[in-house]
Amino acid sequence: MSALSSELDNKLVLENVQGVKQFLTFIMADEEYGVDILTVQEIRSWEDITQIPNAPDYVKGVINLRGTIVPIIDLRLRFGLASIAYNALTVVIVVKVEFAQQSKIMGMAVDAVSDVYSIMEQDAKVVPSFTESDNSEFVAGLVNVGEKMVALLDLKKAMDI
Repeated sequence: MSALSSELDNKLVLENVQGVKQFLTFIMADEEYGVDILTVQEIRSWEDITQIPNAPDYVKGVINLRGTIVPIIDLRLRFGLASIAYNALTVVIVVKVEFAQQSKIMGMAVDAVSDVYSIMEQDAKVVPSFTESDNSEFVAGLVNVGEKMVALLDLKKAMDI
C-alpha cells in the first residue's frame, strides 16, 4: 500500500485549490464511498481483533494501534448491508473523527480501497430522503466521478457508536 500512500501525498497538494477536496474512496457491496482524505490516519490490512462483549453487531472489536485502542466498525453491517467473509482485499481505514466534545480514532472495515479523487465541493449533490429510517443519514452528498456515482460519507454520523 506504499504506492497508495505516495499517491495520497502527491494529491494533497491540490487541497490548497479553493473548493477542491481530496477523497479516499472504497468499495462496499459494489458501491463506491468516499471520506475526506484529511481524516484518514492510515490504511491497514485486515487482522485479528479483540471482540468486546455486548457491543453492537457492527462493532467488530478493537485493535491496539501503537498504544491506542481503536474500535473497528464493519461499515457493511452499520449500513444494513449483507455481511461477507473478510478476505485478502478487506482493509481497515483508520480515521480521526471530530465529535462535538472530542476527536476519536476509529477503524472502518471495508471491502477494498478504490482510489483518491479531487472533488469540487459545489459538485456534491444533496442525498434525496426516501424514508425516515433509510441510511441516507450517513451520506453527506453524492458526486459523479466519470461514469460512476460516489457517496461521500458523514463520518460523524456513520461512526457514532
